[in-house]
Amino acid sequence: MTEKQILISAGEASSDMYAARLATALRERLGPDARFFGMGGPRMAEAGVELIADYHEVAVVGIAEVLHKIPTVIGVQNRLKREAKRRHAALAILVDSPGTHLGVARRMRQIDVPVGYFIGPQVWAWRAGRVRTVKLRVNRMVVIFPFEEKIYRDAGVPVSFVGHPLVDVVRPSMTRAEFAALHELDANKPIITILPGSRRNEIRQNYGRILSACGRLKRGNSNIQFVLAVAPNLSADFFSASAGSGTDIKHVTGATYDALAAADCAIVASGTATIEAALLGTPMVVIYRVSSVSAFLLGRMIRTPFFSMVNLIAGTGVVRELIQDDFTPEAVESEVRRMLESSRARDEMKTNLAGVRAKLGPGGAIERAADIFAQML
Repeated sequence: MTEKQILISAGEASSDMYAARLATALRERLGPDARFFGMGGPRMAEAGVELIADYHEVAVVGIAEVLHKIPTVIGVQNRLKREAKRRHAALAILVDSPGTHLGVARRMRQIDVPVGYFIGPQVWAWRAGRVRTVKLRVNRMVVIFPFEEKIYRDAGVPVSFVGHPLVDVVRPSMTRAEFAALHELDANKPIITILPGSRRNEIRQNYGRILSACGRLKRGNSNIQFVLAVAPNLSADFFSASAGSGTDIKHVTGATYDALAAADCAIVASGTATIEAALLGTPMVVIYRVSSVSAFLLGRMIRTPFFSMVNLIAGTGVVRELIQDDFTPEAVESEVRRMLESSRARDEMKTNLAGVRAKLGPGGAIERAADIFAQML
């Protein structure tokens, strides 16, 4: 059997996890002669993918923030093209990050490497014209939200909906009582879990306001306990520079799902983490902030009534969104306090989050995606 070289590329932490699982599933289908290379992070490296580029080279948030990264992104795109050509790649699988990967897709077409795309551009939210670019450059789109399938199919893009890959993995490993005991917390007192993002620049935008909100909450109720779930690509030391709220915050690493499941309420940066909280049924308030320049430009481009994935999937305002100027310590304090003080509000949100969970499809998304990409070979 001849060796198959497959490029697989992820541009951020969550994509690194998905791509790693996808590489493992593909190797099971293709056998030992499959060789994987591309861009990613530690999860992909552990899965046996030879990294030609690290996703930190291209990961950034915001339109204004991305400008200084353009030369680096182009360099990475060209590096992947050279390697795909040198290795005579049989297939390129691109995971999310359209700002980088649509350029990679164009380069793959130039050297006749077929392109499969997993977790495509959010053309339903902004930059709808990208669907035409996808049609020109991508052989097969594999999507994770049910409403995406019709959008791509109507545009003439071969597409399959496979469900969300997080459905299989988001579950706690311990009870609230066990989590509290392990981290020296009191399970009988309120626990607030904080997920401020996984990228350094987004955390710098978000975390200061979260700290101020925590200080306000603590002054109003000394029993409240705070847990910071540190993203796997960051160290707890990164947050020490942002200390100074006067509030004791317990840092945990590698225990995001346990921290969310144990929480009475979570403060969550808009992104994949909101899906994780929804799958665990954790009441939340969604926050986010970008630079003023990015906010100005995005305000003219975003076409959806909601910002968070949870509300977009639900089609209604299930969770409170505090975005940009609405994201103030006072507003965060008010919403968290409402969740803590009203069992009715918590129960209503949990019911609505269960509805979101149902729309994310059954388990096995990665396996179904792997079947599709294996067939492309």
